[in-house]
Amino acid sequence: MDPHLLRTYVTVARVASFSEAARELGYTQSAVSQHIAALEQDLGAPLLTRRPVAPTAAGERLLEHAGPLLLRLDAARADVVRIAAAPEHGLTLAAAPTALTADAVAALPAAGVTLRVLPRDEVPAAVATGTAGIGLVDGLAAPSDPLRLPDVAPLTTRGVGEEPVCVLLPTGHPLARRRGLRLADLADARWLDAPDAGLPIAHLRAASGGRGFRPALRYDGTDVRTLTALAAAGHGLTLLPRSAAKDVPGAVAVPLTHPRVVHRTELVCAGSPGGAAAALAKALGARG
Repeated sequence: MDPHLLRTYVTVARVASFSEAARELGYTQSAVSQHIAALEQDLGAPLLTRRPVAPTAAGERLLEHAGPLLLRLDAARADVVRIAAAPEHGLTLAAAPTALTADAVAALPAAGVTLRVLPRDEVPAAVATGTAGIGLVDGLAAPSDPLRLPDVAPLTTRGVGEEPVCVLLPTGHPLARRRGLRLADLADARWLDAPDAGLPIAHLRAASGGRGFRPALRYDGTDVRTLTALAAAGHGLTLLPRSAAKDVPGAVAVPLTHPRVVHRTELVCAGSPGGAAAALAKALGARG
């Protein structure tokens, strides 16, 4: 498939309008229509209904493939450009909110850094497509086990830290005086669904067998302080690395004792880091 036609199709499907897609892509509406018609002819199936503009069943299936395909094309272009280009003196770091531990912040160079705090699932893609030179991602894992990251491109990952995890509860919560908590015992509790700021509920379900953990409130943001304030106010529990959960006003951090998991942070890069990125990796003690 011609990637130019595929990009046009994805844009039309996203904005649900041929004319709006034309404005966004800088084409004429006629050109957009021709792109869609050529792609439909190539695949031998209608991809869009016209009134209203919406994907057909075949079009929906194509969209499932289109995102990863276009991302890999962008990653390939960025990888080649990265190899051919002169070394950069500055550093653009993409990091998940809870991957920015005190050690990570202390290791940043004194100048020349652009820090982008992103949802954790977007960090590998930012590194792959060259919008960030290096990334920091995190998640739950068994001690010394690597994280399972999206397969967006051939990326190199190196572990840079592990620490215990804690359940953050309001000080008046019945379990706040416990010395430790089992995750399975909290499956029916009220939880905060904050996939971009805390450890996602999906990770909790996976660690405890895949059941329970119904969200009481969803927070679509990347500010860890807002997440901890919501937990302290009683809107739901959240699981955080110990460094992020301790000393929160109005809340208590109770260690998770079972299952035996840790908060793991990994450095993500394309190939071998150089310049400022290599210096940061060395400062963090990056290891395979």
